[in-house]
Amino acid sequence: MDIIRPSADLRNRYAEISKTCRETRKPVYITVNGRGDTVLLGLAEYEQMRSELELLRMLAESEEDMAQGRVAPVEETFDSIRKSLMARKAE
Repeated sequence: MDIIRPSADLRNRYAEISKTCRETRKPVYITVNGRGDTVLLGLAEYEQMRSELELLRMLAESEEDMAQGRVAPVEETFDSIRKSLMARKAE
């Protein structure tokens, strides 16, 4: 079930709303004049969401690379990485 609070609660009961976000790990929807306006998330959930979005972006890019034929054999890729690491280590 969604947690919905009026904007006045954000001003007057911030600590309570913040605690709700952290403890339930759910977003809190803030309304203005009865209409959705803002969504609050706990920091941990926000960072997890950002990480998941970044992973999805990387997967989409990988799929596009595969579709466009921009791929290399795994052995070549790892050999290239090893050479690069060895060159950095030698510096």
